[in-house]
Amino acid sequence: MQAGVLIVIAAFLTSILSGVFGMAGGLVFMGVLAWILPVSTALALHGTIQFASNAWRALLHRTHIAWPVLLWFALGAAAAVGFFSLIVFAPTKFCVFLGLGLMPILVWLPERWLPLDAANRWHALGGGFVSTGIALVAGVSGPVTDMLFINTRLGRHQIVATKAVMQAMGHASKIIFYGGVLLGAAGRAAIPLPATALAITASMAGIMVGGVILDRISDAHFRASRRWLMTIIGTTFLFQAIHLAVS
Repeated sequence: MQAGVLIVIAAFLTSILSGVFGMAGGLVFMGVLAWILPVSTALALHGTIQFASNAWRALLHRTHIAWPVLLWFALGAAAAVGFFSLIVFAPTKFCVFLGLGLMPILVWLPERWLPLDAANRWHALGGGFVSTGIALVAGVSGPVTDMLFINTRLGRHQIVATKAVMQAMGHASKIIFYGGVLLGAAGRAAIPLPATALAITASMAGIMVGGVILDRISDAHFRASRRWLMTIIGTTFLFQAIHLAVS
């Protein structure tokens, strides 16, 4: 029961982060789930809740979605799902926390190193493959997806809306790979279905709150704040990965 309450609260609070920055929330939520649940269950639950959360965020900002970008991204994502379906992979807590800890480093890479633009079909195609593959391994890929918008002219609402659809695709891939875990006896014991439904509702509410905050900040604050936020989160998870490695 206590785990279910914690998951619902975390779903709400982390969705506010996602609603504001289009990232970070899923990263924190994956860390919380990996901390209290078995890895496969955490990945499956994260995929289910975050899919609903991102789909809701996309619906709220649907007028800002850059649809042409998503076609090529979806093709890359589908290729990643096909590739990983051929590989036998058993994720561990160390892999998850290491991935969560290292990904925020990407936001500090000089933009001239990877001047990616989601409007470029090849960038979107490659981004769809890489980000979806990482989502299947570490649970999240927001910082990777965010790199597609380094050289873009899209505004903050378009970035948040388009990334919401991209992230929904990545979470859908986790449902395909790990979703069966939630339906098994162990999965139902770890997180009852009513708690999952409540967490989904909480995540949607958090997205709405985040959307209100998003409307009140400038593009400059939006871009500057994300780097420091991701750095703090990544450092925390990296220390957790080190702890798991030495314990």
